[in-house]
Amino acid sequence: MADTHSNNNHVPVLFSFSVFSRASSVPVGSGYEVLIQKFLSIYGSQIDVHRKLVLQYFSEEWGQYIDLPKGFTVSEKCRLRLVPLQMDITTLGNLSPATSVFFCCDMQERFRPAIKYFGDIISVGQRLLQGARILGIPVVVSEQYPKGLGSTVQEMDLTGAKLVFPKTKFSMVIPELEAALAEIPGVRSVVLFGVETHVCIQQTALDLIGRGFEVHIVADATSSRSMMDRMFALERLARTGIIITTSESVLLQLVADKEHPKFKEIQNIIKVSAPESGLLSKEEWLYGLSAHGLSIYSQAARGLLVTCLSIIKLSCLRSDFFTYQRSSLPVRYEMGLRLDRKHCIKFHSPAMSLK
Repeated sequence: MADTHSNNNHVPVLFSFSVFSRASSVPVGSGYEVLIQKFLSIYGSQIDVHRKLVLQYFSEEWGQYIDLPKGFTVSEKCRLRLVPLQMDITTLGNLSPATSVFFCCDMQERFRPAIKYFGDIISVGQRLLQGARILGIPVVVSEQYPKGLGSTVQEMDLTGAKLVFPKTKFSMVIPELEAALAEIPGVRSVVLFGVETHVCIQQTALDLIGRGFEVHIVADATSSRSMMDRMFALERLARTGIIITTSESVLLQLVADKEHPKFKEIQNIIKVSAPESGLLSKEEWLYGLSAHGLSIYSQAARGLLVTCLSIIKLSCLRSDFFTYQRSSLPVRYEMGLRLDRKHCIKFHSPAMSLK
């Protein structure tokens, strides 16, 4: 009797994805979230969760698949399919105040002594918040377990923020945030900054692109306790299609034109260059070469090189003692190490000393 009762409360559904179709069942009244989870349980790693997905059902009335209407629940036997959408590459990177929102992630007092270049990150973050107020861009601010980690640092002026919310989840994408986003019409781009790059920033960015948002991470306004973690997080995120940018680039892209009525106010913010927040350290410099396609060495060798740089301090007696060569493009290393084409680290002892 128990099995019969269970079956009576379930509805047969045909789940289709790509060229595959599999019959299964779901409880009567199952809605969008349950159906998505069912697709994931059936097709697993075949579904790229970092792409925007549309759930559709087959309409007998229209004789074709149509988008799932708001509030849809399963009440009878039906056919469903999950469709991944292609992102329009031509729109990538085009920021506009009307379609953007700023996310400030976990810039809290207890992180101050632990996060590398935290003072610089605060300074750059404050520039972004000021720019958002000038341009009328919504700002949402998260605080990770504020009871134990404190509130957002006082230097960050949160005047006019649409939402300041506590969280325990590492990602900022929780129901409170999603509800706030639903109240902002036409949002397409998220400008994301804060700490830590490899934890909350990374998980927030991945959740956002999975929901179809374009994500811009402000590299000079995000950091971690470890520069190694920061570097590899930025590299991983860049490879997923997330845009790694800088505060000045974001602000000037948002005004776009010298004739913009707010240009002078934005210009005043960036008149003095933003602090580099460690981006020109040896580790991040290597990341920059890799991100721009200038790297010929292997991932393992790069990791070994960065590890060596973290262990020893190098004092170069001159800055041009060797040249990196890729085709006809020379790039000078101002360090005392060289990685040759066989992935061997070589020291140039005549040109350096170890401290």
